[in-house]
Amino acid sequence: MPNAIAERRSQRIPLDVPLVVKGRTGAGQDFREETFTLSASAHGVLLALKTGVALGQKVQLFNRRNWDELEGQVVYVGLPHAGLIRVGIEFEQPAPDFWSLAVPPADWSTPET
Repeated sequence: MPNAIAERRSQRIPLDVPLVVKGRTGAGQDFREETFTLSASAHGVLLALKTGVALGQKVQLFNRRNWDELEGQVVYVGLPHAGLIRVGIEFEQPAPDFWSLAVPPADWSTPET
């Protein structure tokens, strides 16, 4: 959808970063899963999970390259494919530094307030 792309707050780029995701399943069980990113932006990430999650659910993300941690909210849950589910997570605040990119996209910079 061209309009959806034009409305993005920050550019989404293909990125393969190892992550650990922690949260609770819909059944109330704690989970911790090692996974990887499919694409990322300053505002969130698309990743693959084996564990089922629900829209609106809060999760903790740990970047295994730098061990930065932040919280996000599940905003997209795709259909299962090959045992994995594509999950979109939005950060509470823009976090371009979470990815530790040497040269992030120009629109990832956050204005100083």
